Amino acid sequence: MGEHPSPGPAVAACAEAERIEELDPEADERPPAAPEDHWKVLFDQFDPGNTGYISTGKFRSLLESHSSKLDPHKREVLLALADSHADGQVCYQDFVNLMSNKRSNSFRQAILQGNRRLCSKALLEEKGLNLSQRLIRHVAYETLPREIDRKWYYDSYTCCPPPWFMITVTLLEVAFFLYNGVSLDQFVLQVTHPRYLKNSLVYHPQLRAQAWRYLTYIFMHAGIEHLGLNVVLQLLVGVPLEMVHGATRIGLVYVAGVVAGSLAVSVADMTAPVVGSSGGVYALVSAHLANIVMNWSGMKCQFKLLRMAVALICMSMEFGRAVWLRFHPSAYPPCPHPSFVAHLGGVAVGITLGVVVLRNYEQRLQDQSLWWIFVAMYTIFVLFAVFWNIFAYTLLDLKLPPPP
Repeated sequence: MGEHPSPGPAVAACAEAERIEELDPEADERPPAAPEDHWKVLFDQFDPGNTGYISTGKFRSLLESHSSKLDPHKREVLLALADSHADGQVCYQDFVNLMSNKRSNSFRQAILQGNRRLCSKALLEEKGLNLSQRLIRHVAYETLPREIDRKWYYDSYTCCPPPWFMITVTLLEVAFFLYNGVSLDQFVLQVTHPRYLKNSLVYHPQLRAQAWRYLTYIFMHAGIEHLGLNVVLQLLVGVPLEMVHGATRIGLVYVAGVVAGSLAVSVADMTAPVVGSSGGVYALVSAHLANIVMNWSGMKCQFKLLRMAVALICMSMEFGRAVWLRFHPSAYPPCPHPSFVAHLGGVAVGITLGVVVLRNYEQRLQDQSLWWIFVAMYTIFVLFAVFWNIFAYTLLDLKLPPPP
């Protein structure tokens, strides 16, 4: 009788695992193997030497034999990954990262520099989609400039978790506004009411030592006209961005814009209070508009030029309203009306940190050198503003309005 060939490492590992499971009575209580382990076993079948690489031909065979377990768009991306390797080898780590939705920057470069053109029809041309699928596709085309990213997002989005951050912030802002409107008996230009600045959420230069005010001022708005535009922009721009990039990243940009806005006022408009969420809103909208401009040919959203013009007009009108209100004679001198400088702080965050976040969908921000440059700049600004608030007001002998 001829000798049977020895089993490969993957087969031996599976047999050993089965033997251990039979001997271990607690095996049933253990959690199921991670999806990466399943793909590792399959990968090892084509990599008996355990080198961590297999040929692109074997990789194609692996994909074709398990195509029913893959989303069609993800399979297309994997094939593009195989064709992008000029050396004919596919790395296991790239493969398992891709299956785990951990897309490295090297993976994106491999796809973009690959010699394969995606030949299947665009996501926009697919028919027979239900309402939720059309919504996800619409969000993908509104926010992502590359077809391969749009397909990836369309396949991987599960609405779990939903875009809770922007919705929660918006509901809180509306709730606080209605509460103040009822208590002050005024909804238009609430800021002109003599008791408006007594609220403990408003940033006031005399109370700048109360650190929470640098953030909580977003829940106070000058009036319904101020709240209305901020809410519309938050929902129309912020919610789709959060659906694509997640609450952590979008919340980071939003909060960074809010804090930068109040700190900018404390440095550049030292005698003025601050209200409204314009710092955070302008950070998100500025980042989104800058991302569209920088990826103009790739962005496929409809009427993008017209819509950019409308967004810029709305932002300009809101900023003009804030400038007018700041220099309008105050209803309770000597305290001036709220500052407009927070808008500019938000824009600065949007075109720096915000753009890096939006341009790196599903990428590790810590791998981006620009991310660390802008984080360092933001940190330096925050530290400068903190020291400015501690020492500059005394050194300049500035006459501040009385506390509310």
